Amino acid sequence: MDTALPHDFVPDAENTRALRDAFGRFATGVTIVTTGSDTGGVAITANSFSSVSLDPPMVMWALAEDSNRYQAFKDAQHYAIHILRADQQDLAWKVVRDGTALNDLDLATNAHGVPLLSGCLARFECRQNAVYPGGDHKIILGEVLRAEIGTPGDALTFYCGNMGTL
Repeated sequence: MDTALPHDFVPDAENTRALRDAFGRFATGVTIVTTGSDTGGVAITANSFSSVSLDPPMVMWALAEDSNRYQAFKDAQHYAIHILRADQQDLAWKVVRDGTALNDLDLATNAHGVPLLSGCLARFECRQNAVYPGGDHKIILGEVLRAEIGTPGDALTFYCGNMGTL
C-alpha cells in the first residue's frame, strides 16, 4: 500500500510505517538534548519536545527505549534541551548518527557537567522530575532550572522525515 495516498487504517504491528508516516505529517521543531556521563557528553536529536508548565517551569520530551542512548538519558538527573536554528541542520544530523559527536567540539558545560551548545534559538537546562511509560518510549518531564533565549534566526523543522524550515 502506498502510504502517500489518503487512506485510513487501524494502527497495528503490520502497519507501523503508515502510522509513522501519519505522525510525520505534524511539523515540529528540532532539538538536541545533551547530558554528561563518565565518558563525556551524550547527545540525541529529538523532535518530541513540548513546554508543559510555567509554574513550576517544566518541559517534556520522549526517548525511545530501543535507542542506544536510552540508559544515559533515562538515568540523567540533569540535561539541556537546545532548540535549533535552521542553519544547524548538519549538527542535528551528525548527532542522529553519533551520540558522542559533540565531544569533538569545544563546548561549555554547566555546573552539573551537561554540555551546552551555543548559537541555538533557545536552551533549557533541566533537572529530571519524572519518567513515565509511553509505549515504546519514556516520557521525560524536567524542571527548567535555567533558560536562555539565544541567537535569532529561522527554526529548524522536521516534517515527513525531512529537516527544513518554515
